[in-house]
Amino acid sequence: MSKSRHVSETPATQFLCRHGVAFGEHPYDYVEHGGTGESARQLGVDESHVVKTLVMEDEHAKPLIVLMNGDRTVSTKNLARQIGAKRVEPCKPEVANRHSGYLIGGTSPFGTRKQMPVYVKSTILGMEESG
Repeated sequence: MSKSRHVSETPATQFLCRHGVAFGEHPYDYVEHGGTGESARQLGVDESHVVKTLVMEDEHAKPLIVLMNGDRTVSTKNLARQIGAKRVEPCKPEVANRHSGYLIGGTSPFGTRKQMPVYVKSTILGMEESG
């Protein structure tokens, strides 16, 4: 995709273009603390079809990204057990921003400031592409 076809220019869209990844954009108006419920409402989709990107950290303060359905929460105990960590917890907003380069509510797993492992809820991988 050429730059002229983008609604927005972000580190994520730049990363995807550099790597030749085809993608579509679904712009919506940012509402502070609106979360996936607000974006789903504006886009006219079920909240479970909105993928949220969460920046978390393990007990050593090593950051990681979790991709989760918008209507779900992460069981940090289960996640820690699955990745072999003693504990996992969400990063404070300023720490998440430092790791990702994105503000809370606008985080992408692509084009992050630091390279981090990405963990994806399996249900996301089975979702059909929409719009």
